[in-house]
Amino acid sequence: MTEPDTTLSKQTPFGSQNHAASDHARHQEPGRRFGIRDGLFQAVTQGGGEQYLSAFALLSHATPLHLSILSAMPQLLGAWAQLVSVKVSHCFDTRKTQIFWGFIGQSLSWIPILALPLLWPEFGPWLLIAGVALYFTFTHFTSPAWNSFITDRLDANERGMYFASRSRIMALTSFLALCSGGVLLSYCEQRQALWVGFAVMFLAAGLCRSASAFFLLKVPDLPQPESKDSTDGFRVFFRTGITKNFKQFLLFSSLMHLAVLMTAPFFVIYMIQDLHLAYWEYGAWLGAGIIGQFVTLPAWGQFGDRFGNKALLTFTGLIVAILPMLYLLSTAWAFLVVVNFFGGVVWAGLGLGLNNYVFDAVHTADRAKAVAVSTTVNAIGWALGTLLGTWLISTVPASLQLGALALHPVSNLPFLFFISGLLRLIVSATLLRTFQEPRAVEPRAHHRLLWELPLLKPLRQLTLRRR
Repeated sequence: MTEPDTTLSKQTPFGSQNHAASDHARHQEPGRRFGIRDGLFQAVTQGGGEQYLSAFALLSHATPLHLSILSAMPQLLGAWAQLVSVKVSHCFDTRKTQIFWGFIGQSLSWIPILALPLLWPEFGPWLLIAGVALYFTFTHFTSPAWNSFITDRLDANERGMYFASRSRIMALTSFLALCSGGVLLSYCEQRQALWVGFAVMFLAAGLCRSASAFFLLKVPDLPQPESKDSTDGFRVFFRTGITKNFKQFLLFSSLMHLAVLMTAPFFVIYMIQDLHLAYWEYGAWLGAGIIGQFVTLPAWGQFGDRFGNKALLTFTGLIVAILPMLYLLSTAWAFLVVVNFFGGVVWAGLGLGLNNYVFDAVHTADRAKAVAVSTTVNAIGWALGTLLGTWLISTVPASLQLGALALHPVSNLPFLFFISGLLRLIVSATLLRTFQEPRAVEPRAHHRLLWELPLLKPLRQLTLRRR
């Protein structure tokens, strides 16, 4: 499916067309700048707030069950919030108004996240779950309008580079916030005031969302594209707006989320409780993944714009299956950091492909609905994955004997990580072939595309120069 033509008619006089195009660009530019600024503030919230929610849950004596619910429940509520967001969008004067109040809700949600578990520690994990659920409800309520607000300012062939550049800036900012948070927590832990470190980080996260709301007020909104089925909403969209291609993509995306989230909530347990890493070591492990994203996001964006997001998903979907299996090989901190660095490299491409494929697969007026539907099916996969992981963590043995080969990791979690990798491989191998690239891109055989991948392309160019 190609992008609908939003330019002026070819019958428009040349001078008028240039003037109109220039005027249109002037209206687009403040929104593009806002998207970058919002990314900066959001990155601080993620790196110094969201990334440490699981660690704060452990401080509140959370169990694996609590961590699973902490991961799954906010996403399910968030998916519901996106569906509601699309349905009630007509109640707001503009998309900007809807986004603004979503930002304010996110900002205020950090107060109960921090305060309630500290005031009533006996119910700490459950109160934290409630606060985080509130936060992600506001976050997802904002998402459809935000995506529509930004993508209306971008051409189809520049989305990959724009979002890659934005994500790259976010990755660096998030890394700095993450490292600062790890150092702050280690400092406060030495002085037996760990809660002070979390308080500083979470309050800063809330203030950053308020800053995004402030800068949003300075951005003019564009007229929202009207959909012929806007009055019928999701029913008509499900019947006529979702192609077979998009349905198969949604199945792939939801099952990939299931395979990933069956282990994602438990890495914090493995790192802090099983391996006894210091907070700065845990922060460095997390930061390595962000650095991996930072150095490769522009290349992934160029790859997706040039060769299509389907090709992007094909390579990253297969490679991402290998990553969790590597945790069976060693517990050395340096090895774990390297593995997570390459994890960041692969997830940068996979996340970019999953997001941008949604924008390409539907008409402009249906993007908000498509984002909401995609988030909903991903949240279902997310929740089922965490439930499956919670069951497996109490079922998978802590050691394995295969003839002369005996495996005795520090806990059963590396086995769980390996199972997650196998499931990712099955999902990718069976479903990637069932959907196609929805827009016209440069054709290239997969074996030739291999040398266009980030890290490999510069290596090949260096080898050719030396020859």
